[in-house]
Amino acid sequence: MVTKHVLKAKQFAESEVLLSLFRYAEEFERLDEEGNIPPIMKSKILASLFYEPSTRTRFSFEAAMLKLGGQVTTTESAGHFSSVTKGESLTDTIRIIGGYCDIIVLRHNIVGSALTASKVSPVPIINAGDGIGEHPTQALLDLYTIWKEFGRITDLSIGMVGDLLYGRTVHSLIYLLGKQEGITLYAISPPQLKLPEKYSTFIKENGWDFEETYDLNKVLDKIDIFYITRIQKERFSSVEEYNQLKGSFVIDKGIMDNISEGSIVMHPLPRVDEIKPEIDDDKRAAYFRQAKNGLYLRMALLKWVFEV
Repeated sequence: MVTKHVLKAKQFAESEVLLSLFRYAEEFERLDEEGNIPPIMKSKILASLFYEPSTRTRFSFEAAMLKLGGQVTTTESAGHFSSVTKGESLTDTIRIIGGYCDIIVLRHNIVGSALTASKVSPVPIINAGDGIGEHPTQALLDLYTIWKEFGRITDLSIGMVGDLLYGRTVHSLIYLLGKQEGITLYAISPPQLKLPEKYSTFIKENGWDFEETYDLNKVLDKIDIFYITRIQKERFSSVEEYNQLKGSFVIDKGIMDNISEGSIVMHPLPRVDEIKPEIDDDKRAAYFRQAKNGLYLRMALLKWVFEV
């Protein structure tokens, strides 16, 4: 059997693949509520190998494997608590760990690291974030959330707000939306954090309506989905530069009063100061539902990888 790796969002751009994953996820949520999830991962081991911090991605993948009857072996801050401290290369680490498990979920700080790992790994690699590159499983759960909230993934206007330069979740979601029809995208960011040209070129090649702006208020009434991202402190070379940009956009009750009742607010989390807790109970605040959806989407992805 060909080893299935999950490296880039574009792998899942076909609607048929997406909808099958969404239906698996929906079914796993139903089975979980009934306490009746089949142990389809029994005897399989998932290794979490995280060189950068994680809460939702790591815990949801580990919970997904455990709920499906599998087992988990894990390390956090692998750059400090593994043989990397002795100078071991990523490829050697992957070769070794691949001999101890059945699948590796990898987060790394270098763009392209998941692809590098996949070339030597004896088991499937799932890219859980490679620097400022991509985060394909986040994009999948984001699109699953949109599908659940709207009943479709076409004919929607999306406002991507905040750090569009370093935001790998934004990059992956754009690629994943590539073949969907009727998409209008508003890229809303400080000038220093605007969307990289390769993504805006991709958008234009796909024929979407596209607008870049630095004024969120200008487009509030035009957007179905507000996809908010934090300004990523860890990507800046100086604290001063970060402090100048943090808080550029803040979603509060004032903003919510001016958006459509049918809109939703999403966020890949963690949030810092870009969404005020005062809106958490608003029915349009979808980010905690979005995080929960990640558990079931990642269960579906494990099923897909192993073809069970």
